[in-house]
Amino acid sequence: MNLAAAPGTGPATSPLPVVKRSRVKTFADLPTGRTLVMGVLNVTEDSFSDGGQFLDTEDAIKHGLRLMYSGADIIDVGGESTRPGAAFIDPELEQQRVLPVVEALVKAGAVVSVDTMHVSTARAAVAAGAHLINDVSGLTHEADMPALVAELGVPYVLMHRRGDQQNMNDYAQYEDVVAEVLSELEALRTTFLDAGVRPEQLIIDPGLGFAKEAPHNWTLLHRLAEFKALGHPVLIGTSRKRFLGSLLSSGGQPAAAQDRDAATAATSALAAAAGVWAVRVHDVASSHDAVKVATAWGHGGAGELRQGE
Repeated sequence: MNLAAAPGTGPATSPLPVVKRSRVKTFADLPTGRTLVMGVLNVTEDSFSDGGQFLDTEDAIKHGLRLMYSGADIIDVGGESTRPGAAFIDPELEQQRVLPVVEALVKAGAVVSVDTMHVSTARAAVAAGAHLINDVSGLTHEADMPALVAELGVPYVLMHRRGDQQNMNDYAQYEDVVAEVLSELEALRTTFLDAGVRPEQLIIDPGLGFAKEAPHNWTLLHRLAEFKALGHPVLIGTSRKRFLGSLLSSGGQPAAAQDRDAATAATSALAAAAGVWAVRVHDVASSHDAVKVATAWGHGGAGELRQGE
């Protein structure tokens, strides 16, 4: 693939950063002795926290490299905002945004996840080197996604969400949020397994903030053991989300998204102590330190970290 800037991603004459080729990594190269840190890279114009900051291809690649050098085990590259109220975009535009970035980061030696709800984008990103698919669509997944995941054989994040980015807040109604989210995730899992997806490919994400209000999110976090009991790795994404902003509110105003990183690191440490597989965050350095502290605490000393750092 030509790494010149794709249409809609930045000036065509803007040279991309020189990316030194490194040993190509695989999903199997990820550390196993601690909770992993997945760094968020939004190549979007309207994400809630950093929309527009990395829409240019060159800026996105540079930020992806910064995430990697800050300690990200996985870089999650997305080209379509999924915040409440976000506009839908065409998969072709999404691919113009993410594919050059995926290819460059893989070349640099990163393990890369593609954050997409679209079969065509997932296929193209894996062909460009992405190692796993992070799909937030939940109950509204594209009909061909299970077959694609079975065909490609790559890890797949199965996340809980009701509705889509335009209407999911309308579905944040639960009698027992944990029981209902578990039940709906189990039904989704059956759909994928029936399509030929292997159980070991699946990673579970309860979908904090997606068709969930603050009390739902806290309850889900409090009961992570029940999600681990499904028998799959668990991914948790609290980073800079609205429920943290509400918790940190001052004078009736939620804390700004960029002022939620300390709270995010605290949830990362607690999630790591609960044994989750990975945390998905914007500020990698603070959560990388947090999960290392949680691991050392759990093992009774930092010496226990060495093998899985």
